[in-house]
Amino acid sequence: MSTPWFRTVLVSTAGHCAVACGFCFRADRANGFLDVATYTRSLSRLREIGVESICLTGGEPTHHPELRQLVRLAHQFGLPVSVVTSARAEAEVTALAEVAHLVENVTVSADSRGAMKLGRTRRSVESGIRTLLEIDAPAGVLHVSYWDLADDECGELARLVAEAGTELQFSPVLLDELAIQRARMTVADYEERQRLDAAVLERHFALGDGLRDYLAHLRSMRRSPGCRHLCRSRALYVSAEGRLRRCPYSEVGVSTHRPRSEVREFLARPTTDRVTADCAAICRP
Repeated sequence: MSTPWFRTVLVSTAGHCAVACGFCFRADRANGFLDVATYTRSLSRLREIGVESICLTGGEPTHHPELRQLVRLAHQFGLPVSVVTSARAEAEVTALAEVAHLVENVTVSADSRGAMKLGRTRRSVESGIRTLLEIDAPAGVLHVSYWDLADDECGELARLVAEAGTELQFSPVLLDELAIQRARMTVADYEERQRLDAAVLERHFALGDGLRDYLAHLRSMRRSPGCRHLCRSRALYVSAEGRLRRCPYSEVGVSTHRPRSEVREFLARPTTDRVTADCAAICRP
C-alpha cells in the first residue's frame, strides 16, 4: 500500500484562542499549548512521509511560550516554516518579530468592517497592515475575511496594501444555518450578501481563479449538499495534542506518538472524509 504524497502540514500551536471570533471555523477546542516533545515527534513522522513544509497556526502562535524553538526545530528537520497569526498586541508583535526573519512568510489575519461587526472582532485591516510593517519577514500576506463590503472600504484596502507592498488574500465569512438565524437572516439573504460582496471585490481587485472556483464550489455545496466529493487535500493537520489528521475537521486520525508503520498505514488508507464549507476554506488553492 503506497502512501499518498502530502506537501504541507498545518500545525496547531494551541488548543485555545483568545481572539474568539464569532464566525470562527476552528475545529479544535481545548486548553494548553503544543508540547515541544510532541511537536518534535510529529516533525520526525512528517519528515519520514515526505512533507516539504509546515505552517504554524492557531490558537495564536505568538502566545506559545517557545515559538522560536518551534521554528528552529522545524529547520533542524529541513522543513521551511510559515506562520498564520492575528498578532496585534505589543507582546504578540514582539514575539512575531523575533522569529519573522526565520520563516518563509507571515500571514496576518484581518476582517472587513462588516466581518468585525458580525464576529465582534478587533482584527482591522489597518492594524493588520501595521503588524506586517513592524516585522522583518521575507514575505507578508494580509488575509481578509470579508462580509458586507463597501466600495470605499475596498478602495482604501487596495491603497493600504499597495503602499505596504504585501500580498492580499480573501475569504468570505462562512455561516452555518444556526449562525444565519442568529444574524436574523434567511439563507437567501446570506447567499445574496455573498453575491454582492463578490461583485464589489471584482470591481476593485484582480481576483484569481482560485477564489472564483472556491466561491462557485461553495454555491454548489449549498445547492446539492448530498454531492460533496471526497477530500483531495495534499495538506495534513496536526492538533495541539499531536494527533495527525487528513483535515482539521476529520473525525479520524492517528497519534504521531504511534509507530511509523501505523502512521503510514493511516495515510495510505482511502479517506472517508467529504468536503464541507469549513474544510474547503482551509484546503482551497
